[in-house]
Amino acid sequence: MPNNSTKILLLTTLVSGVLVSVSSNSWLGAWMGLEINLMSFIPLMSNVKNMYNTEASLKYFIVQVLASATLLFMVVMKTLTEDLFTMEGTAYTPMIICTPLLLKSGAAPLHWWFPGVMEGLSWENCALLMTVQKAAPLMLLSYLIEINTFTLTIIFMSTVVGAIGGLNQTSMRKILTYSSINHTGWMLTALALSENLWMMYFAIYSTLAITVVSAIKLSGVSFINQTMMTNKETTLMKFMMFTSLLSLGGLPPFLGFLPKWIIIQAMTANSLAPMATIVVVTSLITLYYYLKISYSSFMILNTEPKWNLKSHKNKKTTNTKALLLSTVSLTGMAACTIIVNTY
Repeated sequence: MPNNSTKILLLTTLVSGVLVSVSSNSWLGAWMGLEINLMSFIPLMSNVKNMYNTEASLKYFIVQVLASATLLFMVVMKTLTEDLFTMEGTAYTPMIICTPLLLKSGAAPLHWWFPGVMEGLSWENCALLMTVQKAAPLMLLSYLIEINTFTLTIIFMSTVVGAIGGLNQTSMRKILTYSSINHTGWMLTALALSENLWMMYFAIYSTLAITVVSAIKLSGVSFINQTMMTNKETTLMKFMMFTSLLSLGGLPPFLGFLPKWIIIQAMTANSLAPMATIVVVTSLITLYYYLKISYSSFMILNTEPKWNLKSHKNKKTTNTKALLLSTVSLTGMAACTIIVNTY
C-alpha cells in the first residue's frame, strides 16, 4: 500500500471509476466511469523527475481521450439514428461501439500505443495498466460481444501479434506487454463464450501479472541480459520470478494453465476447434520467450559482476508479498483441483 496520501486518493478514485463504469446502466454513465478512471491514472503515471514517465502519460492520455471521444460520439449517433432505448439496429452497431473499447484495452490491431507507454512506466504502473485498466473496457465489451467474424478476427490478431511481437524483444516491459496482448485475445475468447469464464480468467491473470511484476521489481531487472547477472544470494527470488513467468505462459503444473484449459474445453464444445488450435499454438510461442528469459538463470554457471552490491535483505515486506503470490501461482491449480474433488 502506498504511504503517500495523494497516491491513496488517486488509487481510490481509479478503482471507483472502474466500479462506476461496470455498474452503470447507461452508456453515458459507463463513459463517465472511464473518464474518472483515466483522470486518476494520468497523475499516477506522470513524474516530474522522469522524462520517460511524462512521455508515457502523454501518449496514454492522447490515445485514451481519442477512444473515449469516439465511444461517446458513436453512442450518441446510434441513439439518435436508431432506437433510443434498445439500440437495436444494424448488425454493425456492436462492431462500431466495440472498436473504441478494444483500443482502450490494447487488443490488436489497435495495440500500437501499448508497448511505447509500458516502456516508460514504473513497475507498479505497469501492473495497473496490464490488470485494473483492462477491467472496465472488457466488462463493457461483454454487453456487445458475440461469436462472429469480427470477434474471431480480433481474437486471432491479438493472439498472433502478442506471440510474434514478443519474440525479438529484449526489454522485460515489452515482453510483458506483448504477453498482455496475447492474454487479451484469450480474455476476448472467454467473454464471447461466457462472462463467468472471463471473470475467472481475468482474476487469475491479474494475480499472475502482479506476481511477475513484484518478483521482477525485487530483482531490479529491466532487460533479458541482466537476468544472468542477478545476485547469487537471491536464489529464492530468481526461482519465484521464473516459476511465475512459466505460470503466466500457461505451463501445465502451474495455476496459469487452469483457465486456459477450461477455455479450450469451452471452445471445443462450441465448435471452435480451429480457433482453439490457433490460440494454443500462439500460447506456446509466448511460453518459448518466457523460457528464453528463464534459461540463463536455470543454468548452474552464471556470471556476477563485482559491482552487483544491491541487497534485498532489508525489504522484508516486499519479499514476503512476492513469496506469497508466487506460492499461489505454484500451488493454485493443485488447490483448486483438491477443492473441486472434495466437494
